Amino acid sequence: MTDWQLCTSGAAITKAGANANSTIATSGSALLNWYTEAEGYISMLIHTDATTLTGPVLVAAGDICSSKIAMNIIAYDTTGYLSREADTLLNVNDDIITKGISTLREKENQRVSK
Repeated sequence: MTDWQLCTSGAAITKAGANANSTIATSGSALLNWYTEAEGYISMLIHTDATTLTGPVLVAAGDICSSKIAMNIIAYDTTGYLSREADTLLNVNDDIITKGISTLREKENQRVSK
């Protein structure tokens, strides 16, 4: 398991489910690339460096980050999943991302308006 600033690889792998492709789930380079993309995406959305976040906002960003990585793990190879399992996991992670982004944007708007 790799620890990054916003989340861990273990959190992403867990969110990808028990039937995730083990080759990609243990590929340090692929996971790091997806982490970097997710961190950049979050930083862009909140107009600040996501690695400077603290407290509950950091936790929310980490939840988004690990879900984005999990979606990449799932999409890489869906053949190991049971019928509709991959779709369900993708939907759950997408919901986490959508709600998390909404929360981060609200926090950013509150910060800017002060």
